[in-house]
Amino acid sequence: MSAKNCPESTRQKMINMMYLVLTAMLALNVASEVLESFRIVDASLVQTLNNVNRKNEQIYSSFDVAYQLNPNKVKEWKDKSDQVKEKTRELVTEITNLKEKLVLASGGMALKNAEPGFILSPEEPVMVNVQGDTILIKKEDDLNTPSEIMINKKSAADLKNSIIEYREFLASFLDDDSPMKENIIKQLDTSDPKMNLKEGGEKKSWEILHFESKPLIAVITLLSKIQIDIQNAETNIISTLYSQIDAASFKFNKLGARILPKSTYVLEGDQFEAEIYLAAEDTTQEPEIFVGNTKLSMKEGMGIYRVTASEVGTFQWSGKINFKNPEGNIVPYPFKGEYQVGKPSVTISPTKMNVFYLGIPNPVKVSVPGVASENLEVSVSNGRIEKSGSDYLVYPSKVDVLGKNTSISVMATMNGEKRSMGSMVFRVKEVPTPIATIGGKNGGNLRKEELMAEEGIFADLKDFDFDLKFRVTQFDINLSGAGGYERKYTATGNKFSAEQKSQFSKLAQGSLIYIDNIMAKGDDNTDRPLAPISFKIR
Repeated sequence: MSAKNCPESTRQKMINMMYLVLTAMLALNVASEVLESFRIVDASLVQTLNNVNRKNEQIYSSFDVAYQLNPNKVKEWKDKSDQVKEKTRELVTEITNLKEKLVLASGGMALKNAEPGFILSPEEPVMVNVQGDTILIKKEDDLNTPSEIMINKKSAADLKNSIIEYREFLASFLDDDSPMKENIIKQLDTSDPKMNLKEGGEKKSWEILHFESKPLIAVITLLSKIQIDIQNAETNIISTLYSQIDAASFKFNKLGARILPKSTYVLEGDQFEAEIYLAAEDTTQEPEIFVGNTKLSMKEGMGIYRVTASEVGTFQWSGKINFKNPEGNIVPYPFKGEYQVGKPSVTISPTKMNVFYLGIPNPVKVSVPGVASENLEVSVSNGRIEKSGSDYLVYPSKVDVLGKNTSISVMATMNGEKRSMGSMVFRVKEVPTPIATIGGKNGGNLRKEELMAEEGIFADLKDFDFDLKFRVTQFDINLSGAGGYERKYTATGNKFSAEQKSQFSKLAQGSLIYIDNIMAKGDDNTDRPLAPISFKIR
């Protein structure tokens, strides 16, 4: 490659022209239309910056491939390219951090710290910092903050020195008579502008010209343009370095289209993404492809790998491709990948009966088709949730009869990113109060023999699906005698006392038994008063 192969694109020329026009318009009025135009230009610059960065990464990858083929010949040039890569990343990062500093000082907001429920409008101006966090630009027309930070606090001077240092670093790789050297000096020019007599003959510095009394969005846009200039200079240098490599080249005689999908499983509303590329083949020799220690069968130059999905989970696999280079040496190209296996499943929930109960573990099944369970993150907004085998147990912390504050949310890790799979609302109720029973009866007629055969009183939860127990802790028995006389006999626990048993043996047909002051303690650690019960001896 050479400098002639990396000319400034028409798109880049137009962006530069638009920036100059918009800057001139600032002298007239900082109107909302002007600010909007700067925002559009900055978005275009960021896109161009990403494109240039991808192009440079491809060149660095070419260095890596050439180095594997012939380390002795390539090492010198690869070491230089690695230095360029490091210096460029440092300067681009410095400018990105400066953008973030300006935006935050002007009242910008990091969206990762936004209040729950915050929704970003597509029209809102934003920037992305080095960590990948989105920063909302609140005051695009702020004239004071950029001047204060860039001029008064000399950040512009520091930036200028960094650009000069970087420019001299790149120039050190080129001969003095190289046309590329002159091109890089122009790309990264930081000289002061010439004095303009028509404007009063006032001499302005590079810093004053670009950063004094300029609205925030204009300064952000200029910094994005400087980043592109830096990475374009990087492209020219590493392209020149790569052209110096005299490595052996492969000879291919067949081209074919290949499609590499990022994932064969796509959610509704998501995007299907695939890499489509042109693959070169040498039909005079086939590579040897191994997965583990197993050599694959070949079909039209491609290895066919098949494996039976016998269990659920995430599985890594790796191997190598052995290919003979023009010098006759076998060069291994390692590769690795992973795939996920999940059970076919469907989740059916009765939407009118989504109820949790307070004080007990509530089992919940959660599954996302195509995503392994270990890649799911499940949370609850009321209480806590724990993993239990392949399912989950929910422990609500407070009653929520209307279901306004209790929901289960599911996040899934897919292709290295966390995605929201949705949520479901639940109601939270207290466990119902049990009823007191003797011999399974809650009242009515009872034979004396049946009463004598029973050991005590029990608390039953009728038609309750959870395995929850209540134990009677006390009760009073009231017996009616001749002449309407009543006497009370108290017991602790759920067993009939010896005195109560003795009185039962004296009961005559038609006698009434009234049991009250019944208390029961449940597995949910609650004490419940139970409704009184009564029986007639027959």
